[in-house]
Amino acid sequence: MAEPIRFYSIYLKILFFINSGGVEIARPKRTDRVNINRQIRAREVRVIDPDGNQIGVVPTDKALAAAKDFGLDLVEVSPNAKPPVCKIMDYGRFKYEQTKKQQEAKKKQSTFQVKEIKVRPKTGDHDLGVKLGHIRKFLDKKDKVKVTVMFRGREITLSQAGRELLKRIAESLEDVAVVEQYPKFEGRTMMMILAPKS
Repeated sequence: MAEPIRFYSIYLKILFFINSGGVEIARPKRTDRVNINRQIRAREVRVIDPDGNQIGVVPTDKALAAAKDFGLDLVEVSPNAKPPVCKIMDYGRFKYEQTKKQQEAKKKQSTFQVKEIKVRPKTGDHDLGVKLGHIRKFLDKKDKVKVTVMFRGREITLSQAGRELLKRIAESLEDVAVVEQYPKFEGRTMMMILAPKS
């Protein structure tokens, strides 16, 4: 008899979870899309004409008729306002200008990557020279470089040698790099971050 009651209580918990909003259906966010013309659902809207002058609060049908008279679209520019703000404009041109602005903003952003170079505490001079060459190339491309000294087994006792190796690397590259993060331990590795000199 206890089993059906237990099952029923679990069933009620699931129903409560679903009804309380625990399960969300993925819907597009209101801010992701722009409503134009007949997609605008508000009864009244505040209208701005193509020259930027306010026409005022009018029924949506009249606003659509005004946009049609101009031969343009009615675009909801501020959907959360009360009443929503709509502008009469060429929607295609508006979208094109928005895309151009986003592209310009991306160009102005400085993009860099963090490259990683791994060395061991007993790395030879020749191997170190090759790795220094790679680090220089990364720094020339304006990327940051994370230099990691890996310790295996008993090599962990050579932590001072690892620290000196990182110091040597930083000194060799001081003409093109600055130490952004000084050597520190992360588990069985010691790492340092180099950034290109501006």
